[in-house]
Amino acid sequence: MADSAPITTFPLVFDEPRKARKPPRHLADLTPEQRVEVVRDAGLPAFRAKQVSRHYFSRLVDDPAQMTDLPVELRARLQVALLPALMTALHTQAADGGTTRKTLWRLHDGALVESVLMRYPGRVTLCVSSQAGCGMACPFCATGQGGLQRNLSTGEIVEQVVAGARSLARSEMSGGPGRVSNVVFMGMGEPMANYSAVMGAVRRMVDPTPDGLGMSARGITVSTVGLVPRMFQLADEQIPVTLALSLHAPDDELRNQLVPINTRWSVREAVEAAWNYARVTKRRVSIEYAMIKDINDQAWRADMLADVLTSYGDWGWVHVNLIPLN
Repeated sequence: MADSAPITTFPLVFDEPRKARKPPRHLADLTPEQRVEVVRDAGLPAFRAKQVSRHYFSRLVDDPAQMTDLPVELRARLQVALLPALMTALHTQAADGGTTRKTLWRLHDGALVESVLMRYPGRVTLCVSSQAGCGMACPFCATGQGGLQRNLSTGEIVEQVVAGARSLARSEMSGGPGRVSNVVFMGMGEPMANYSAVMGAVRRMVDPTPDGLGMSARGITVSTVGLVPRMFQLADEQIPVTLALSLHAPDDELRNQLVPINTRWSVREAVEAAWNYARVTKRRVSIEYAMIKDINDQAWRADMLADVLTSYGDWGWVHVNLIPLN
């Protein structure tokens, strides 16, 4: 790096701005018990909560007129109480012969986020955003350079997944009807900096239908640039998601510049937290490594990365995913 131009860095931001406007409360923000309370507060019988949950999570309904088992006069009240509009699709772009669909969403306050639906042989993966913007300030990431606008709510994260599931169910992408089998938190934002909402969304995804989407936790990947305390916390959640650590450099000198959070928690600390996750959960960790020409792609850094990872053993605890920088 000594012969390269200096990298412009921005300050790390862990907390959303105080002026951030919270989205309306949504069914997906609530546990099944909380949904019952909301329905009762609206003067309705408790079983209506389960009915609405079934429409949203199982039938993927987004039009109250299709909730034909609910009295017409109750549909609008239940929509206001549990299913407020959270986001609007502004633009959808297809690629790869229609097997990839990127959607730009406008949230209630005008903030913009993206999700990407990708169809592969045997599976469909949805990449979701966890924040509008990002405060981690990685210089090679356009989102990081824009700063953090606000955290997404659990409902806003889940709605991205439900919208993707609707798109598949309605054959809106090449390949015919299908279902979302994998979700990766690799869109806009640092998931571990919005830990509570992200874990709420994970729980809604894995909760059995009709309380949630009934997905397998093993099909969900939560990524992080290395918020070490949250990585240790995730290991104790007893939800066997896959952890992905965006490392991008095996040495502190370079990673301090590429991934500024490294000035708070070093390569060694981040890798140790990843190893601990594998040790506790018996789930293989993914190391994400964006290949940046003449910056971090030297053969000697590959050797160094191997040394760092194998210092924790070679029992298959880790996989390295090399990513050409886009």
